[in-house]
Amino acid sequence: MRIEPQQLIAFLIDGGIAEKKDLETVQEESGKTGKKIEAILLEKKIISEDELIKLKAYILGVPFVNLDGEEVPQEVLKIIPEPIARRYSIVAFRKKGKDLEVAMIDPEDLQTIEFIKKKANLNILPRLTNPTGIASILKQYQKSIEQEFSDLFAVQSDKAVSGEEGEVLEGKIISAPREEGEGGQKVEDLAKAAEDLPVIRIVDSLIKHAITQSASDIHIEPTEKDVVVRYRIDGILHDAMVLPKQLQQGIMARIKVLSNLRLDEHRLPQDGRFKIESAEFKISFRVSIIPVYDGEKVVMRLLREEGHNNSLENLGVHGESLERVHRAIKKPSGMFLVTGPTGSGKTTTLYTALEILNTPDVNISTIEDPIEYRMPRVNQTQVAPHIGLTFAAGLRALLRQDPNIIMVGEIRDTETASLAVNAALTGHLVLSTLHTNSAPGALPRLIDMGIEPFLITSTVNAILAQRLVRKLCAEKEKYRLTKDQIKNLAVLFNLEDILGAMKKVKAVAPDSAWETIDFYKAKPSKESESGYKGRVGIYEVFEMTDSIKELILKGASADDVNKIAKKEGMISIVEDSFIKAAQGYTSIEEILRVTKE
Repeated sequence: MRIEPQQLIAFLIDGGIAEKKDLETVQEESGKTGKKIEAILLEKKIISEDELIKLKAYILGVPFVNLDGEEVPQEVLKIIPEPIARRYSIVAFRKKGKDLEVAMIDPEDLQTIEFIKKKANLNILPRLTNPTGIASILKQYQKSIEQEFSDLFAVQSDKAVSGEEGEVLEGKIISAPREEGEGGQKVEDLAKAAEDLPVIRIVDSLIKHAITQSASDIHIEPTEKDVVVRYRIDGILHDAMVLPKQLQQGIMARIKVLSNLRLDEHRLPQDGRFKIESAEFKISFRVSIIPVYDGEKVVMRLLREEGHNNSLENLGVHGESLERVHRAIKKPSGMFLVTGPTGSGKTTTLYTALEILNTPDVNISTIEDPIEYRMPRVNQTQVAPHIGLTFAAGLRALLRQDPNIIMVGEIRDTETASLAVNAALTGHLVLSTLHTNSAPGALPRLIDMGIEPFLITSTVNAILAQRLVRKLCAEKEKYRLTKDQIKNLAVLFNLEDILGAMKKVKAVAPDSAWETIDFYKAKPSKESESGYKGRVGIYEVFEMTDSIKELILKGASADDVNKIAKKEGMISIVEDSFIKAAQGYTSIEEILRVTKE
């Protein structure tokens, strides 16, 4: 089932879906870039993804099915194993006798169809559907976490004895061998608890559900009577499960074994990591354990290693802000700083900038804590303070490695700041992060670290400040602000400046007033109960100009610098957030949550 590009083009013209001249441009671009015709059609919004799939179905004579609301029996669903279904976006949804109806997105995936045919020994009837239809069926593979744990607790002990493990987590867990600690029999007991079959399955299940729900962190918190498990999804913590208190010791021991931590250490914090690899994903888990009143609390950060092909545009950097970032990172020397609170996406922004800069003619070296993502052709070093490899010591060593570009995970102290500035002065491009609330706010922070104002003006190219807001799902509710709502917002924000910024970037019409602008609210849908899915960045990019240099040298405050920066075209974080709200990316409620500090 293959559709030739010319065949697709002909149908688009005959159906009056697209103009001939537009399609000629698409063909020309495809010839130059090597991109598929379909990809360019979607990029240029000549046709929607749904329309394209329906057109393919028509051309091929394959029925199109809408799978929204379709309930698939488990025995039919599991004819195609979940990993195969997810990897190839293909699901079984209906069976009659020896006929199996299979829905897919890519009609050219004949190999997968043939594999299913041989495995199931059934007559396969292919159907085309859209990505949302596939996603709704894939969800049916997953039991709710409550249901899964009920099943786990219901397993009889004789099953464990007989070795009926029952795979919970698909994928290989990679962890270093456990070190023997002090404590003799106690360590052995803990090790035994860690290898207890129900405990293994419980921990695997917690991890599996965190992965399928796209959680960024898993919190395991002991209380007086039980153990609370919470997931951070799109920046918000949600209760996931309450486990019996008697499982606490075994769960902690299991996580310590995976992370190569001391089993018999309960009084001091410990940090470790492990990795899970499968055909669908590679995820590193950064583990932090700290003693609390009722035991030990665990936080596991999930770091997805696959698919780091982000662009700054995809992260949410647009317009003049995007141009400023590109100007800053394309300079041969100087500093580009990213600021924001913990968990605001600073590291992702830096890695994305490094991907832009990562060409064969430059040497890129990093010093990080921890190394969150592996990058090809980038020399990444992990700090190890316990052996003296701090940011400052690592940076000092990197300067002897003939680097063109240096990325320092975080400037935390005076020594690191001084070394970073000296590196920028001596012809290196330095990328790093700081913890400040705004881009101009990084200036007094550097001065507090002992960096002279004249050095700041000589080295800093640009400073980017960011936050993350949750993205609205495709299904959302349109509305307009009431007079009372506008009045309440006016207490918190300078609405005149914000409206001016929205008009400047053409997010709203030139004659728009607050009462006439369409905004959007979250609406629960099949995609997400909260009405939000994923996150997008909101940014301000402060560029070092001649007038700002003069202000800094005169000892001006961050507020004064901020005023001049805005006069010179800087879009503030708040303004950028309202621009994205007017464009339908996020809601005003989300803006208030993130920017209320």
